[in-house]
Amino acid sequence: MQTKKGQSIEDASMQMIEDEIGSHTYNEKEWPIVRRIIHSTADFEFANKNKIIFHKDAITSGMNALKNGCSIVVDVNGVIGGFNKQNPKDFGNNIICNISKPEIMDLAKKEGKTRSQVSMRTAISDIDGGVVVIGNAPTALIEVIKMVKEGIVKPALIVGIPVGFICAAESKEELAKLEETPFITNLGRKGGSSSASAIINAIFKLIRTESAS
Repeated sequence: MQTKKGQSIEDASMQMIEDEIGSHTYNEKEWPIVRRIIHSTADFEFANKNKIIFHKDAITSGMNALKNGCSIVVDVNGVIGGFNKQNPKDFGNNIICNISKPEIMDLAKKEGKTRSQVSMRTAISDIDGGVVVIGNAPTALIEVIKMVKEGIVKPALIVGIPVGFICAAESKEELAKLEETPFITNLGRKGGSSSASAIINAIFKLIRTESAS
């Protein structure tokens, strides 16, 4: 829970974002998510140049899955570090991050793949019907897209916002081509774990706001 002082600082920060951005093209549910990303990164380009792209069903599908206790599969522990821990505790979401398991390293070496690829392949049962959150590894995102195309998983939502130079922008372009799978992504090389976790925190806040109304 936020302290009163902490909440006042956050509120002031959000108001500064509102004042500096001014008008935008996001709707009433998209904008709180984009604003939370800007708040977590201090990067205003997420509102325009590196703008956030929403599949038409992304927010509704993500909200429904998360509030019903779906698994949250992440690519790296850094994403977990940015989560508001009270949310998965309250809604019963199991957080899965396999990348540091010794058997993942062994299998990745054996198959000539990255740990990120293998960690996603070993989380099939949690990805199917779950929410996937990728903020660091483009190869993880590419692997999930492959699994979707193979018809072996049907995630409720893919948050694909990996940062980097090799395949980061390209992996997000491929994600944006999916028509039947809800996703949230962005343009370009920017992204990262803080952006990915901010998206999930914002969706949980939308769930709480909706429940309170």
